[in-house]
Amino acid sequence: MDRTRIFKRTWFWVILVVLGAILLTGIFSSSGDYKKIKSSEASALLADGTNIKKVLIQDKEQTLQFELKTPTSFDKVDKTTKVQSQYPAGGNVSKDLYDRLNALAAEKKIEQFNTDVAQDSTLGSILLSLLPLALVVLLLLFFMSQMQGGGSRVLNFGKSKAKLISKDTPKTTFADVAGADEAVEELHEIKDFLQNPAKYQALGAKIPKGVLLYGPPGTGKTLLARAVAGEASVPFYTISGSDFVEMFVGVGASRVRDLFEQAKQNAPAIVFVDEIDAVGRHRGAGLGGGHDEREQTLNQLLVEMDGFDAKGGVILIAATNRPDILDPALLRPGRFDRQIAVDRPDMEGRRAILRVHAKGKPFTPDVDLDTIARRTPGFTGADLANVINEAALLTARVSKKAISDAELEESIDRVVAGPERRGRVMSDKEKLVTAYHEGGHALVAWALPNTAPVHKLTILPRGRSLGHTLILPVEDKYTQTRSEMIDTLAYALGGRAAEELVYHEPTTGAGNDIEKATALARSMVTEFGMSSKLGAVKYGTSGDEPFLGRTMGHTRDYSDSVAADIDAEIRGLIELAHDEAWEILAEYRDVLDNMVLELMEKETLTTQDMARICARVVKRPPMAPFNGFGKRTPSDKPPVSVPSKDEPVAEPAIVIAPTAVEESR
Repeated sequence: MDRTRIFKRTWFWVILVVLGAILLTGIFSSSGDYKKIKSSEASALLADGTNIKKVLIQDKEQTLQFELKTPTSFDKVDKTTKVQSQYPAGGNVSKDLYDRLNALAAEKKIEQFNTDVAQDSTLGSILLSLLPLALVVLLLLFFMSQMQGGGSRVLNFGKSKAKLISKDTPKTTFADVAGADEAVEELHEIKDFLQNPAKYQALGAKIPKGVLLYGPPGTGKTLLARAVAGEASVPFYTISGSDFVEMFVGVGASRVRDLFEQAKQNAPAIVFVDEIDAVGRHRGAGLGGGHDEREQTLNQLLVEMDGFDAKGGVILIAATNRPDILDPALLRPGRFDRQIAVDRPDMEGRRAILRVHAKGKPFTPDVDLDTIARRTPGFTGADLANVINEAALLTARVSKKAISDAELEESIDRVVAGPERRGRVMSDKEKLVTAYHEGGHALVAWALPNTAPVHKLTILPRGRSLGHTLILPVEDKYTQTRSEMIDTLAYALGGRAAEELVYHEPTTGAGNDIEKATALARSMVTEFGMSSKLGAVKYGTSGDEPFLGRTMGHTRDYSDSVAADIDAEIRGLIELAHDEAWEILAEYRDVLDNMVLELMEKETLTTQDMARICARVVKRPPMAPFNGFGKRTPSDKPPVSVPSKDEPVAEPAIVIAPTAVEESR
């Protein structure tokens, strides 16, 4: 029975109970077909006594109900045999009234009188008081059944919530996965083992018990699991790690047992647990101890994977973004025999991913997916899918029939920095400051030998930034030299140096640049051993707390004198990079001014514009060998007179017509 039918059926019973309550209320609160008469008329009936058949006393309502022998008319009441009135005395039933009724009964003028109706009324009142409680209980049961997945599973918390992928589910195959060739190869072997076990068993090979997929978010771990489900011809169960954890201790362990019991009954089978770090984090970690429910769930998972009574035929595939916080007992061979890294794709991987997501979409002839792959270093598969989708949305927005390179370029900028904020109003002076800041970044990057080529710089606000400079590497890089990192520091401080050179004071726009530069310099000194004074020593230990999944702090394991040396080395690196940026900008001040003029007019400059503007800029010589902070080797060109940072420099007379700026926007 599906959930819709259960929902309708449950609400049918709720409505039925409510109607029954209303009906019972009417029954017990109604006075039947008795007609109301005056107390004086009731006293007259009692005084005569000859026409009374029965008398019923209702203490709770303080009424007398009469059944008459012959129909009688009263004031404002037609002939009837059933009447009622308040007590003649207006209060409690008096002794005189009981004596009169007893005398009438003895004279056999009335057949009976009693107070049984009052007892029935009390029973009705009790039932009415219990009805609201019964309705609340029924509603609670209903909502609990809905939270547990249906009316047939009320209070059945211990059952697994895993979904069995059926043959009718739309399939994702390995052909839909790109940029993760090694992971596909490993998982393809798992599928082949399940389909042709004899080939491996002939060599004494055992089926792996677990496969852990780990890597940054968006790299395709869940997509790989869906591909395994589409390729495998065995039952495939999928569940999230958070589905095991419940507010009641022991429920998660029960669900683990139920999940593996189902899988063993249908073995060989595959179980996929997404975000396993929700239940598999390091035991005993955390402030004040661990989480009993999560730890019991993890203990049961460990037993099911490789316990005393473990049975074969079930392969567990799990995915996580943080393998470093998982419990060591979960990662050992015998539980997760294979740990597959699903990293950000390289150039070839990005090209293949773009081809997959570009299928079925119209593109103009000028679009080259290889160029898009070069423009997107560090992008994950999810990022690239978003780039193609954003380009399609931008194309539809302007009612074009095919996606062009302009829409793809804009979509990359939207993914990196967010959409343009043309509604943000900036004064001409603030635009000019932003132009000098971004021009400083671009000119320093163009002149340094170890920075990536400048792809674009713009003063159009995007996201939280007022402008940005984009540099793109020619090829993928996985390591950096010391000289490359120092050039990166100089590039990061180019905007700050340009502000000081032109306006003789810094602005808040360099805050994020300084933060990144300081973090990089600290890593060079304390982690990478790139200080000749402090040597190749790791200083400080990070306080990673597995229960939080992030660094809580930095523990110092060195003396105060070493801390002072670290601070001095970090500042020395920052000053070295700042001096480098200052020298470049002061030497090519006219180039910087021309770049700013053109940037204020066009708002965005491309690589071709930069090549034209910076035609006379000569690359700086390479860094000297590793000695102290390092200096540039002397070049063959004559020395250039560079003003010091303390010497005032005249600000150029750059006048931008506001109307021209508004027209360009």
